[in-house]
Parts: sequence; C-alpha cells; structure tokens
Amino acid sequence: MLKRGTLKLFHLLVFMQCVSSEGDFDWTKNERTPFYYSTFPAGFSWGVGSSAYQTEGAWNVDGKGMSIWDAFAHKTGKIPSNETGDSSCDGYYKVKDDVTLMKDMKLNHYRFSISWPRILPTGIKSEHINEKGIQYYNDLINQLLDNKITPVVTLYHWDLPQVLQEKHGGWQNASIINSFNDFANLCFERFGNRVKYWITFNNPWSIAVEGYETGEHAPGLKLRGSGAYRAAHHIIKAHAKVWHTYDLKWRSKQKGQIGISLTADWGEPVDISSQKDIEAADRYIQFYLGWFAAPLFSGDYPHVMKDYIGRKSGQQGLGASRLPVFSPQEKSYIKGTVDFLGLGHYTTRYITQKNFPSGLGDSYFADRDLAELVDPRWPDPGSEWLYSVPWGFRRLLNFVKAQYGNPMIYVTENGVSEKMLCTDLCDDWRMQFFKDYINEMLKAVKDGVNVKGYTAWSLLDSFEWDEGFSQRFGLFFVDFRNKNKPRYPKASVQFYKRIISSNGFPNPREVEGWKRKAVETCSSSNQLLAADPLIGHMEMVTEIVVPTVSTLCILLSAVFFMFLLRRRI
Repeated sequence: MLKRGTLKLFHLLVFMQCVSSEGDFDWTKNERTPFYYSTFPAGFSWGVGSSAYQTEGAWNVDGKGMSIWDAFAHKTGKIPSNETGDSSCDGYYKVKDDVTLMKDMKLNHYRFSISWPRILPTGIKSEHINEKGIQYYNDLINQLLDNKITPVVTLYHWDLPQVLQEKHGGWQNASIINSFNDFANLCFERFGNRVKYWITFNNPWSIAVEGYETGEHAPGLKLRGSGAYRAAHHIIKAHAKVWHTYDLKWRSKQKGQIGISLTADWGEPVDISSQKDIEAADRYIQFYLGWFAAPLFSGDYPHVMKDYIGRKSGQQGLGASRLPVFSPQEKSYIKGTVDFLGLGHYTTRYITQKNFPSGLGDSYFADRDLAELVDPRWPDPGSEWLYSVPWGFRRLLNFVKAQYGNPMIYVTENGVSEKMLCTDLCDDWRMQFFKDYINEMLKAVKDGVNVKGYTAWSLLDSFEWDEGFSQRFGLFFVDFRNKNKPRYPKASVQFYKRIISSNGFPNPREVEGWKRKAVETCSSSNQLLAADPLIGHMEMVTEIVVPTVSTLCILLSAVFFMFLLRRRI
C-alpha cells in the first residue's frame, strides 16, 4: 500500500510539473497594440525562401532520381488540371539569374532545400552518388557566397526518393532513419565547409498528417489514426540522429548549427474566460507545434497528447496507445537536439472545446476534441485557409518563449498568396500582410522573444503542392506560359527591400511612402507582363508556324518537281 501510494504521489507530481510547464503562457493577456515604429537589433537577418520540388524543375535531368512528389503529381486527378512540378520555374537552369534577384534585394540569407533524389537517386548513399546533382548545389552555394548571401539549407522539404517509399514504406519504416542520416552526412561532407545553417525537416506536421493521414500530399496514404503518429515518430528520431552526427563529426571543424523548421498556426480561445476553451486552444497548439517541439526541448511528447490519444485508443479497444512511445534512452538522446528553432507561420484560428465520440473511428483530428473557427471579418487575400491575422503571430512567438525557454528563433516561412492566377503585379495585399506581420514580430522582439531572422515566403511563384499553380506566394511573378519562365518583380519586392534596408520601421513619414513608391515601380513591370503574351505568340510563330510552313513548301515543291518530270517522260 505504501508503494502504491508513493507511486500515485509521484504520478501526481509529474502531472503537476507537466501542467505547470505547459501553462506558463498567459492565455488571458491578448494585447492588440497600435503599429510600433522601431527597428530590429543590429545583425538581424533578412531573407527569402524556396524549396527544390517547387522551383527547380528538371525532374529527370542529369541523373536525378524520382521523388514521391514526381510520382504523386504524375497520377491523374491528384493536382488541379493535372499540373506537375516537372519544369516549374526551371530554377535548375537559372541559378545565376535568381541569385542576381536576391542580390538586388540586398538579402542577408536565402533558404533553399536540397533534393535528396537529385544527389542520391535511390535514396541510398552506398548505391550511387550523383555528382552532377552535387555540382548543381555547389554552384548555387558558391553563387550565394560570392554575392554575400548566407545559404540556409533544408535537408528535407518533402521530396523523398520514390524508391524508399516503394521498397520500405517511406516514413512508416524505422529503416529510413539511417538512410536519412547517410544523406545528411553526405551533405555535411560536401557542402558543410560553406553552409553554416542547416534545417533537417520542413514542417514535419504536413509530412505526417497530409502525407500519411489525409493523403492530400505525397505519398498520398490514408492511414487514419496511426500513420501520422508513426511517421512523426521516425522523423523526430531521424532529426535527433542527424543532429548528433553533426555534433560528433562536423561541428568542431565546420562551426555550423542544426535546427528544424516547424510550421504552426496560432490557436486563440473563443472565450478567454472559459477554462475549457483555453485548454482546447492549448491542445490545438500542442498537437500542432508541441508534437515535434516538446520531444526536442524536453525529451517526450506533450502530456496532453499522450493523455488524449491514450484514452481514445483505450475506448476503441486497443491494447496500446496509437501514439508511439520513446524509451528512456531515446528521450535522453532526443532532448536538446536543436541549436535554433525554425518557425513557419501564416494564419490563426479560434478554438473551442468539441467532443468527438470514439465511435467515429481513429483520426488525428478527432483525437484533439476541438473545433476550429474563423472570424468572417478577417481578410482572406490568398489561399482559402490563409486569413490575415497579424496579432496571432506575436501570440505564437510569445508562446514559444514561455513554453520552451526562449530558444533562438529564425522565422523560416511567412507570406501570403493571390486568390487566382493574377497578372497584376501591384500586390497591395501582400505589402500590407508583410507590413503587419513583420511589425507583430518586432513587437515580440520588444517582448523579449529571441528572434534572430525572418524569411519571406517565397522568392518566386512556384508549384504549390496539391494546389498546383493555382496559388502564387512569390515576390516575383513567374510567367509559366512562356518557355523561358521570365520573372517579373511585384510591388512587394520593393516594399520588402525597404524594410530590409531600414531594418524595420524607422518612422511614420518614411514608412507611409514605401507602399506608394513600390506601386509606382510595378507599373512598368505590368506593361512588360502585358506584352508577354504577344512575345509568347511570336515565339510560337517562330518556333512552330514558320518551320511547319517551310516544311509544307518543301513538300509541295517536291511534288510539283516530280509532276514536271513525269510530264517530260
């Protein structure tokens, strides 16, 4: 009896510790203050981002292997209009041009990803290393450094080698941990003398949930209630292994840092006076951000995830929780494996309590027992899921500070899309989005949040995953109809450039003129873009019509010549 009572007391103390550690954030304090004129600390880094599959194209060129996104997009009906990233922005051929765009913007850093199958076509290092793929990334890195732009490299931005998915089940199989570590180690070996900022995974939430739960993303599997948790478990362990590999083999020589990029929307309680709504909002964040952040900072999944998924698994008659378990050794190995936290953020939801009966079946979404709501007054300038709610960004940054001991943060994604295939380059909604969101980040820095850099998403319009080319996040418009894929600067290029040059928002008079001046510069680009269909038409005439007519003329001449010969005979 004494032992059992002691054990209960121990469990109670552990539970209270978990609750207190997950409750440091003040949910009732939502300050929405006026625009804040000030600048960021000296050395703050400004950049833009992209990813390999979305921009490179050249999907089967120079020895590149097939990725799960190549395979997924090639299946009829997976992407609107059956579009693919086969050529996309043709970034593979435009390294020098695109780096020039970045240099003109006076960027401090450029975040891009390395395509695993471009340098390891089968995903396995021992089978074949594609030196042409290595050379492509060497050229890109060297171009950046020659122009004083710091490369920030993501090792995995969703394009898993298709062979690893077909033969081993991708992120469902623990064997992928060693394969990913071999790939990462090769990258450190070949590029680490010049790359000092590494990101292991981009938005593992999407990899797990949309790749293995809903099937919206490659590889398109619908393993409801278990697939996402299993994939995430292997991703977390793969991240930790890569961090330790770098720490043991490369850090002392290369002096770099290893982080991860976690994307999270903010969840605000519908009623901040309701404890149930506060708990639901916290659960939303824990199932989103905490799912990956808590193991890396504290060694284990959030208590509320273990509690809810374990209880629902029991109600469904399962012998064990659908959420995998870390061993004590794994917890120790994983804890502390972040030199910096990359944070992607786009939008906010209101959250309220909603019970999902266990009879509805297994589901990541049902496990959370909550409902997501939006305020109809929120602007929705871009994608249907992306509402502009700037104050949520400051709330999220302060939550990270309170929850994880104020880690060093680099904002790795933030931006907004157009609603349609828009050809107006005067993107006032994007300028407003950047102005408001960056200002809320500045307020968070004033609050004491340790934000070191900001990455606008994205440099170019590109292939937007399961939405194809129907949504455009780029600062530069890409004319996908033209075989040369020309880039045209939107007004937001000039606007962002002024934020960078001022390192923030120095004073009202200066900031008020930025938007006006940016719109003035986009009118000439609009004229060029308006002429582009004519240019494309002339290219068609030159490349298709003229050769066709010439061929017909030659054939007719030959027939006529034969006719004359026959008459003479």
